[in-house]
Amino acid sequence: MGNHSTAFSLPQPHLQRTKLCDMEDKELEPLYVKRREQLKQLVSSIVKPKIVQGRTLNGKDFVSFLQQILEALNKGEIPSTGSLVEIFNKAILDRCLKVYREKMDSLNLPVPVDELQKLHEMTNGEARILFDKQHFGKHHAAQSALKLEDEIKEVYRNFLLANEYQSSKLCEARFSECEDKMDHLQVLKLPSMAKFNAGFTHCNQSFVKDCVGPAKESYERRMSKMLAKSRALFIKEYNNKLFNWLATFSLVMVVIGRFVIKFFLLEIVAWVMFIFLETYTRMFWSAESLYYNPAWHIIVSSWEMIVYSPILDLDRWAIPIVIMLSLGVLYWRCFGRRRKRVKGSLLPLYKNSYKNSSRPRSD
Repeated sequence: MGNHSTAFSLPQPHLQRTKLCDMEDKELEPLYVKRREQLKQLVSSIVKPKIVQGRTLNGKDFVSFLQQILEALNKGEIPSTGSLVEIFNKAILDRCLKVYREKMDSLNLPVPVDELQKLHEMTNGEARILFDKQHFGKHHAAQSALKLEDEIKEVYRNFLLANEYQSSKLCEARFSECEDKMDHLQVLKLPSMAKFNAGFTHCNQSFVKDCVGPAKESYERRMSKMLAKSRALFIKEYNNKLFNWLATFSLVMVVIGRFVIKFFLLEIVAWVMFIFLETYTRMFWSAESLYYNPAWHIIVSSWEMIVYSPILDLDRWAIPIVIMLSLGVLYWRCFGRRRKRVKGSLLPLYKNSYKNSSRPRSD
């Protein structure tokens, strides 16, 4: 191995060491100059040239290259130990944030605020535990933990806004449905307090059940005002409509008793009812005293039993029933009496058969 050694010593260049930098080669020790040149050749033979981007660097280019490297290090463009730890923790942070998002996305919005808050706290705790188990370093881990907390707060804020939007959208839809239903109940063909109360209760129950989330409280106030206003308006018009319907019904009974079935007693009762409603009540009773009279309450109860029940909704089936009754009356008028007049078959019949004929036969 000693034969492959390239080591050799350099003698002292000159006795005056403080003036070496000012001396020329001819003033130095000749053996030193010889050995120095030998060292240059040895180093040149061992060291390979520095090639950057396909170009061989000289001393000036190499210095410029070192300056660029230093600038990149100062700007953080070249990874250092701290930056590598930060990148490693950043990957863990993204993973924890993904876990938080997936757990929160599993919730179908809208939901009550306390339920969303409860899930946020539970999922946030799971994400922090996962980060504490996998993070690297101490100083950089603390910074990454703060960043994770800020990111989770931002995501949670977005979920709060989305939950509020979905809640407002759902409650607005249910409110509009109830409002349309109340408007429909205001214009019933046959006014019925029982039907209005049934629709009122169903609408209120469906709204309370379906409307959830942060917008529920404000929409409940709007719903209460709308329902109270609808009920007051319906009650105000209910008695007037019922009075008009009873007057119309009495006139219809007069026509039926007089011209259709010709039942004198029915006609008399209908006339008495019409005169009572249009004359006596207006002369001796005011509208308020009529509507609060016990007799009127009996009439209202009877009307409600006829118009609306769980079995039959007369407001929906009034027109088909009237058509069927009209056809029945028409059939009875046209064919019922005819059958009473003509007994037997409606077809003409011969009195004598062909065999009993006394007419002489002609050949």
